[in-house]
Amino acid sequence: MIDPWILGFSAFTVIVTLWMGFWAAGKSKTASDFFVAGRGVSVGWNASAISGEYLSAASFMGIAGMVMSSGYDALWYPVCYACGYLFLLLFIAGPLRRFGAYTIPDFAEGRYDSPVFRKIAVVFVLFIGFFYTMPQMKGAGTTLAYIFPGLPYWAGVVLVGVVITFNVASGGMKGITLVQAFQYWAKMFAISVPVFVLMAVYGHYGKQVGLNGNPGSGGVAAAITPGVVGEGMPVGESNLRKPAPGNAPPDATWLQPFGPLTTKAAKAANLSPAEAKPYALLYTYSLIMALVCGTAGLPHILVRFYTNPDGVAAKRTTMWVMILIGVFYVFPPVFGVIGRNLLPELYAGVGAKGTDKIVLELPRILNERHAPLGSVLSGITCAGAFAAFMSTFSGLLVSMTGALAHDVYGRILRPASTPSDRMRMFKMCAWVVGGAATVLGCFVEPLQINFMVGQAFAIAAASYFPLLFMSVWWRGMTMRGAATGMLAGGVAAVVAVSVTNFSDLGWLNLKPFWVSHPLLRILLEQPAIWAVPGAILLMIVISKLSRREVPADIRMKMLVLHAPEALGLKQEYIREHEGGH
Repeated sequence: MIDPWILGFSAFTVIVTLWMGFWAAGKSKTASDFFVAGRGVSVGWNASAISGEYLSAASFMGIAGMVMSSGYDALWYPVCYACGYLFLLLFIAGPLRRFGAYTIPDFAEGRYDSPVFRKIAVVFVLFIGFFYTMPQMKGAGTTLAYIFPGLPYWAGVVLVGVVITFNVASGGMKGITLVQAFQYWAKMFAISVPVFVLMAVYGHYGKQVGLNGNPGSGGVAAAITPGVVGEGMPVGESNLRKPAPGNAPPDATWLQPFGPLTTKAAKAANLSPAEAKPYALLYTYSLIMALVCGTAGLPHILVRFYTNPDGVAAKRTTMWVMILIGVFYVFPPVFGVIGRNLLPELYAGVGAKGTDKIVLELPRILNERHAPLGSVLSGITCAGAFAAFMSTFSGLLVSMTGALAHDVYGRILRPASTPSDRMRMFKMCAWVVGGAATVLGCFVEPLQINFMVGQAFAIAAASYFPLLFMSVWWRGMTMRGAATGMLAGGVAAVVAVSVTNFSDLGWLNLKPFWVSHPLLRILLEQPAIWAVPGAILLMIVISKLSRREVPADIRMKMLVLHAPEALGLKQEYIREHEGGH
């Protein structure tokens, strides 16, 4: 049965998103509007828009689901998602904006005077983008299947794919900036209000954790034992809880910093806890490197800094983004902890029926005591979920479509094309990319949202992060060195995560192999720990061997990247918008 409150809030979010997209699309007149929003987005608007774009289905739904399913070792995700912006603030945001391109491939060509490098850079925009769209589609399918019981997972993916593609094709970057800024605050409201209500009714976070840490209590199962009730919990609350199914991690494991997430390969190989710890440490370090460095290498986030007026505004924007997303990340783990105690039956679900929907499902338990409060709050979280995957998918679609329309069509295939030609191509490419992303999203239902996002970050960390970091800070980099390192690191990461995904989806029967080779499983599932330093080392070695190919004007380019704007050295690599075309 469809809950009218949930349907109403979700429909309202979609309608407002479409209306704002239409309104903003009417103001998108030039190529500059479509690609970089006219370079006139203020710090406040851009910080909200970047936060709205960055806080994807992985942040809104995936973190809570992974904390519930894996425990405390999943907290590395929100911590590192936020810490990645510190890297951006310190090393990349300001210089990237001062260079004044439209896209990262623009920067690659302009930094090394190499049209060939643009082609290589475009490939990784698409690789990273498609890997990142798949978890957004998983969030879409999960949410629609929850709102409309009985609706096939793929139907939700297709519906959301069509709506977002239409929005992006209509207004480009300028069309989605206002929408994404609004969606950040919608998500902040949707994730925080239900948490406060749930804690007011069932007990605060510390008391919920205490249920799992009570020695001899048996954790979740103990909550149904007469007389065993957590401190501050209403006595009548015990009848709302059920014993956890056998596949739920026990308390001792769930509360450890090295829990089911980081030790799964070692446990599959039947290693003892002492033998498993080095493997868990390796997994953790690689995950941290992927998330922190990957944040500084995501094309759809990086292109946002080109919408700021100057480099100072870009750095101020990054600082505010750190604050906004840091506050947001306080709330999703609370859903995971409370959900473990109050909805343990989700452990038995798979795909769209599993723990990834805890944020959507948990508020409804309030209906048993305060109807229809639970439905209202569940409707609010569903609206937040829509805002999450819609805003991120919009940004990814703009990034990938811009790479095809501006870089492939406008710079490679038809350099003589006019800005109007590129705008038309942008609209066509949006439908092509949106269709491809929708098809891919139909196949990933069995995979966890946060797991897929972590792999997309690993690819970004091994390809774009070394390129940007080294290009901005080392004048000795050559095109040959940069391209070789980015290609080697990026391709290696893509192959590694693809093998593990194909295995988890059942397309490759590698389970016996992983049991015998747990170390290899970890290195392929989390390749950042070897792919990132390998890419940087390769860049250094090849650049040293080809030092004669360093651009002749490298001193001026480094000044443009690093000199204060007050000196007047900032450039606009793309100047088409100045003529009003």
